[in-house]
Amino acid sequence: MSRIGKLPIEIPAKVEVKVAGSTVHVKGPKGELSQKLNDGISIKVDGSTLTVERASDAKHHRSQHGLYRALINNMIVGVSQGFVKQQELIGVGYKATNQGQLLDLVLGYSHHFVFEIPAEVKVSTKQEKGQAPTIILESADKQLLGAVAAKIRSLRAPEPYKGKGVKFSNEVLRRKAGKSVAKK
Repeated sequence: MSRIGKLPIEIPAKVEVKVAGSTVHVKGPKGELSQKLNDGISIKVDGSTLTVERASDAKHHRSQHGLYRALINNMIVGVSQGFVKQQELIGVGYKATNQGQLLDLVLGYSHHFVFEIPAEVKVSTKQEKGQAPTIILESADKQLLGAVAAKIRSLRAPEPYKGKGVKFSNEVLRRKAGKSVAKK
């Protein structure tokens, strides 16, 4: 039995879970999400507890058991608390500004990057003196939030020598020594 898949999910008081056929709908104060389930995976709701069950011990059912439990748990956490990702722009002259859902990035290239953020993700930027510019992304959908953050990071991934680029706030970069160390 999957260790993750068999764990029950506690449903907070503000969250409403509906199962319609093979689709799970989760509604809460931060938004509404839905997830389609594959055959062989079923959901049982008992009061404020939700459990994910599989039809058999076949390999494809076992592989999806923990996956769908994690996806549904992320949906419940997302609509009740939400998810936040922060990214820092490390580099001289790097800037981030936003006008609504349009994110304007200056990343050391000859042109600006104007990035349109999906409506489900709330974006804000912060620029404080002496601190690196920061992009703050908030959403109820963890998958979409991660995809948007990864796309922004891919515009200028941090390089290993000086660490210049777009990095996550909690990310630890592996740094390399320059040429001077190689001489001996």
